[in-house]
Amino acid sequence: VQLVESGGGLVQTGGSLRLSCAASGLKLANEAIGWFRQVPGKEREGVSCVSSHTGPTEYADSVKGRFTISRDNAKNTLYLQMNSLKPSDTAVYSCARTYYATCTLTPSVYNIWGVGTQVTVSS
Repeated sequence: VQLVESGGGLVQTGGSLRLSCAASGLKLANEAIGWFRQVPGKEREGVSCVSSHTGPTEYADSVKGRFTISRDNAKNTLYLQMNSLKPSDTAVYSCARTYYATCTLTPSVYNIWGVGTQVTVSS
């Protein structure tokens, strides 16, 4: 089982990026999965998640209206579209799978993690 993120990079304030999380060894359509971010010296923060099958999504207040999570079941890939990026969005972004069917932004209930992709937003 593996999750591999891509799509990070350097972008100016106000710009956009789309992160991808490709899964192998599990069907993302059947899983509750999420995006998290972490800055060195700070705790990991839940950004967004989507529950299994056609379940609900959740967003952190800091990204509501700017970020959109989606899942392409045919490609077995999770996405995070990030618009109107701010310097405070700078972090390593990781995708993860939880053993619950309903997603949550609490990192401790996620048991499969990708290694992450760096997002840097310049001012």
